[in-house]
Amino acid sequence: MTQYLPPNLLALFAPRDPLNYLPPLDRPQHYRTLPYTGVAQFLGEFEDPKDTPVVAKVESRDERRERRNKERQEQAAYKLEQDLAMWDPHDNPNATSDPFNTLFVARIDYDTTEAKLRREFETYGPIRTVRIVHDKRNGRPRGYAFIEYEHDRDMHTAYKHAEGKKIDGRRVLVDAERARTIKNWRPRRLVQ
Repeated sequence: MTQYLPPNLLALFAPRDPLNYLPPLDRPQHYRTLPYTGVAQFLGEFEDPKDTPVVAKVESRDERRERRNKERQEQAAYKLEQDLAMWDPHDNPNATSDPFNTLFVARIDYDTTEAKLRREFETYGPIRTVRIVHDKRNGRPRGYAFIEYEHDRDMHTAYKHAEGKKIDGRRVLVDAERARTIKNWRPRRLVQ
């Protein structure tokens, strides 16, 4: 194919001059090293396998991760068991007097007051008590409340109609009180 190219392009494909000869960099013949020999003559220098100490097993990264995860799970299960043993909704001094007349209101704005909740939920019937739950450590509201009505039918009316109602810019969620009305019910923090 290159035979059909013009001479100016054929000059680009012309071979270069051969490389100059340089003597090899290897060592001369009389500097050769000794050939390889066996190690049988040195076997007496090795220590006896019976005298070697037992190698201590080092825990790998994956084994350590598994061990720590297992310890955390055991600790969480133990804490859950202890909290479950201590949890008794019937002994709560802050609980309302009648659980069947009590409405649970969640997703409340943290700045909402009990007076504001009373005003919003009195439209469904007369209210006996309103309790916003506060954190015991720092005293801030937890974002949910319990509203006790004087009559059972008022609580059911509020349960049906107050779902999704906006209070202070947030849609609230309502439910009946479950802890003292349903047997074997547990709060989410006490469920595995």
